[in-house]
Amino acid sequence: MQQFWRQLTSLLWSIISRPTIVDVLDIAVVAFLLYKLLMLAKDTRATQVLKGLGALFLLYWISDWLGFKALNWILQLVVNSGAVVLVVLFQDELRRALEHIGRAGTASRLRAADKKERGVSAGVIEEIISALVNLSRRRVGALVVIERKTGLQDVIDTGTRIDAEISAPLIENIFEPNTPLHDGAVIIRGLRIEAAACILTLSQDTGISRELGTRHRAALGVSEMTDSVTLIVSEETGIISMARGGRLTRYLDAAGLRQLLEEIYGEENTAGSSLFALLFSPKGRHGVKK
Repeated sequence: MQQFWRQLTSLLWSIISRPTIVDVLDIAVVAFLLYKLLMLAKDTRATQVLKGLGALFLLYWISDWLGFKALNWILQLVVNSGAVVLVVLFQDELRRALEHIGRAGTASRLRAADKKERGVSAGVIEEIISALVNLSRRRVGALVVIERKTGLQDVIDTGTRIDAEISAPLIENIFEPNTPLHDGAVIIRGLRIEAAACILTLSQDTGISRELGTRHRAALGVSEMTDSVTLIVSEETGIISMARGGRLTRYLDAAGLRQLLEEIYGEENTAGSSLFALLFSPKGRHGVKK
């Protein structure tokens, strides 16, 4: 590790003393990638882990400077295994980042190619809104996950395949209490209902309000790992909520649902994203509204 620090110091001194245009570009690219990495980890559990790792490296440097050999030896064992530690600690964040890169350059499955498909999408939007509003009025719990660019086949495999056209009566019947498929999530892929009674992984975020139950935690869990949009109807209150990007938006009405679904099925999803757009576009997140 001491050799590593000497090499790093030598490299920094070489860059500072004899900078070239290549060195400047190299530093700029690394700084930009680090900035995007920090933005990706912003407002997640990874932020706290990064702070802890920073404190650990600082303590390692101080112990080496003060000559605390025992403490420095213990910290050196941790630092030398830094790559493995980072992979273990940030496995969820790394998976999400790789999925973002993998989605770059791929067109959305929800592309509205012509007027006919746009008309079908408009009909689907109205069917979903009608179902959720009716379920909300009757205070029947519901969990609807809309797949976007990240595939949800592993989630679909946990439920019962349906492969049916989207209709309000079908969605309402699925979530009707005491029916075989009411417990779990419905997965929508494109213009069809793929499966029902699917099992979602619960979010481990400790900051979630205690008034939110398992259904909301499941919605947040899948939104943390994918770019899906999940619509929730509370069984206790009838409140309609939306989970996206690990954040929850509550108290949606028919107008809010229509705006959201038009964004998903509309022309904003027709153009395939690129890696350039991924790096330079701001990362929008929805806050928790109560």
